[in-house]
Amino acid sequence: MQIYLVGGAVRDRLLGRPVHDRDYVVVGATPEQLLAQGYRPVGKDFPVFLHPQDGEEYALARTERKSGRGYAGFTFDTSSAVTLEEDLRRRDLTINAMAEDEHGRLVDPFGGARDLEQRVLRHVSEAFVEDPVRLLRVARFAARYAPLGFTLAPETLELLRTMVRNGEVDHLVPERVWAETRKALSEPQPSAFLRTLRDCGALARLFPQIDALYGVPQRAEFHPEVDTGIHTEMVVDMAARLAPGDALIGWCALVHDLGKALTPADQLPRHIGHENGGVAPIQELAERYRPPAEYVELAVLCCRLHLNAHRSLELRPVTLLELFEQLDGFRKKQRVEQFILVCSADKRGRLGLTEAPYPQADWLRQAYAAAAAVTAKPFVERGLQGPAIAEAVRRARIAAIAGVKSRDS
Repeated sequence: MQIYLVGGAVRDRLLGRPVHDRDYVVVGATPEQLLAQGYRPVGKDFPVFLHPQDGEEYALARTERKSGRGYAGFTFDTSSAVTLEEDLRRRDLTINAMAEDEHGRLVDPFGGARDLEQRVLRHVSEAFVEDPVRLLRVARFAARYAPLGFTLAPETLELLRTMVRNGEVDHLVPERVWAETRKALSEPQPSAFLRTLRDCGALARLFPQIDALYGVPQRAEFHPEVDTGIHTEMVVDMAARLAPGDALIGWCALVHDLGKALTPADQLPRHIGHENGGVAPIQELAERYRPPAEYVELAVLCCRLHLNAHRSLELRPVTLLELFEQLDGFRKKQRVEQFILVCSADKRGRLGLTEAPYPQADWLRQAYAAAAAVTAKPFVERGLQGPAIAEAVRRARIAAIAGVKSRDS
C-alpha cells in the first residue's frame, strides 16, 4: 500500500500559496485494509475514508468509465490494481494531476509543473469532455488564477466548445451550476469565469440573461466601456476587490443590470426603467438555480434601488429613510453595508473609474447611522402608544438624517 498527497495541495505548494486542504490517494489497497487500520468510510459513489487521527481524506485510487449523461453518469473501478498514473489521468487539469510521495518527491506524468510555470490551464486527457462539471471548474479556476497570468490552452477551450455543441453542458444539474458559480464569485477575478463560459458558448446556455448583456450599449458619458457585458465583468471584479471572498456581494453585482438587456432598441443607449425591469430576470435565474433566499432578496433590492444610491447626495431625508426601510435596514443592519458595497462596485466598475471617489458611500453610512441611532425608548417613556410610537420614530429619523446633511453642507 502506497499513499500520495494529490491535487490542490501539491498545486498550491508549487505556486507558493497557502495549503488549506490535503487529499490523499491510496494505491494498492482495499477498503477492508483501510477499515482494519481504523479509517472511517464516508464516500457514497466510491471509497473515501477519513484518517483515524487527523480526519483528512484518503481515497482509493480509481478509474472512471462513462456510462451515461451528466456528471453522475460514471462507473468506477477502485481495485487494488489501479495505478497512481491511472488515477491522475482521470483528473481535469494537468495542474491538478500531480502527486507527492511520502518523501515529498513529485509525481507529474502529465506536465502539470510545466503548465504551472507557463501559467496554462490545460486538460489532462480527452476524457475531460465526459464530465460537464469540469467546464464549470475550469471557468472557476480561470477566475482564481487569472490574476497570476494564467490562460486557457486553445485545445482545452476547443474541448469546452465540444461539450457545449454535443449537449453535455445541458445535463448539468442546477445545484452543481450554483455551487460552482458561487465559488467563482468568491475568487479574485470573477470576470474570467464569465469570459471562459462565454468563449465556449456555455454562458448563453446556462445564464442567457447575463449573456444577453453583451453588445448592449450604454451612454458613454456614464459608461466609457459602453458595452453592458463588459461593464458587468468590471463590476464583479470590483466587487471581489471591495469584498474579497464574498459571493453574496458578487452575485448582486453580477445581476444588478439585467434589465438593460430588455431595453427596446429605439431607446438605446438609454435604459429607462432598467432597475425595475431587471427584477424578473433575477427571479428567473433564482427559479432555475435556487440560490439561498438571502441572495435573491438582496439582489432584487440592489437591482431596484442602486440608482437611488448613486443620486443619494441629492435625495431628501425622507427619501433616504425610505431607502433604508426598503432595505429592511433597521432589522437587518448588514443589509445597508452590503447594498453600499454593491453600488460602489457598480459605480467604480467602469472604464477609467476604478479609482474614482464614491462619496455616496460615506454619506449613506453617515445617514444610516444617524437614523439607526433613533430608538423607540424615549417615546415610550413619554407615554406614546401603538402607531404613534412608530410615527414619532420615523419623524425623528428624518430629522436625524437632515441634521447630518446640514452639518456636511
